[in-house]
Amino acid sequence: MTDDYPIPVTLENRLMGQGIYITSCELQLPDDERDGLDSAADDVTDGETAAAAPDGAGIVLEYETVSETPAVDSNEVGTVVRTVLDIAAEREWSPGRLEATSLTTDGDVRGRWHVEREWFDGLGIELDDLEFSQRVLETRRQVTGTE
Repeated sequence: MTDDYPIPVTLENRLMGQGIYITSCELQLPDDERDGLDSAADDVTDGETAAAAPDGAGIVLEYETVSETPAVDSNEVGTVVRTVLDIAAEREWSPGRLEATSLTTDGDVRGRWHVEREWFDGLGIELDDLEFSQRVLETRRQVTGTE
């Protein structure tokens, strides 16, 4: 499996076909592996392979989307989350916290949303699909103006 593209590249390739264009994607060490490291050591994107991505590695994602709506909509959130879950299942990898920022094609921030690591871990166990989706959609924050 070491011939697979790094997770950020795989995510970018798959989302592009869905009209979501990644402008920045970083994997970050899980909390339990970050202790005692400076913030520069937190990024594990460089040289990451499928085998090297530790379980619980977080994703900090920024993407552009062509959309008529001024805020983050449930379709784009669902597309990103399903893609992350598909990659995780294929690689037998457990994602950590996903932090996403949605941009217009002009670079203006449309909004932010996230998924907690515990929600990914609990999906299908203590959280059904509906409760998981509701939790994620409740994190959407619209941003007014540019940042």
